[in-house]
Amino acid sequence: MSLTPDDIQSLYERYGASLYDGEAVTQLEHALQAACLAEADNAPDSLVAAALLHDLGHILEARNQKRDNAFPDIDHRHQLAAVPFLASGFPDSVIEPVKMHVDAKRCLCTIDPGYFSTLSPASVHSLGLQGGPFSQAQVEQFRQRPYAEDALRLRRWDDLAKVPQRTTPDLAHFMRYVTKLYQPVAPGM
Repeated sequence: MSLTPDDIQSLYERYGASLYDGEAVTQLEHALQAACLAEADNAPDSLVAAALLHDLGHILEARNQKRDNAFPDIDHRHQLAAVPFLASGFPDSVIEPVKMHVDAKRCLCTIDPGYFSTLSPASVHSLGLQGGPFSQAQVEQFRQRPYAEDALRLRRWDDLAKVPQRTTPDLAHFMRYVTKLYQPVAPGM
């Protein structure tokens, strides 16, 4: 099943108030902050949409099960959970940075000596579950992938999007980007 912009907005409205794993912001606050940072950085529309949608997998998890807000003890691979729901309606320029934002964290831990020290405790915890920092060979493979640079930009906004009570535009503001980029594939194509 493909998620339409209306479906995505409904998911955020219904489940976005849940706390973002181990952080002092909600899922919706985190998404809005990431999109706001992308917009302020003059990112292309597709990357602003990706920033809003990058943790949609967590929202889908919240919809499907009850979880406490403690640090999870397994990697749920949230970066991949939303991809099947987005793949038939959004371009790769949205989907690939979403899919790659966890690997971008692993990459940044290797290529930026000061990056690890900026991670929140929850992000450090999840890094361990996600495989830890990349090896140099993994960095080289990652950087050759299309949209790798976009994923690195998205990752930095993701890390900065955890400020309690930060003022941002509302969900409707950022849903404009999602709606603009949504182009569902007709059945049978």
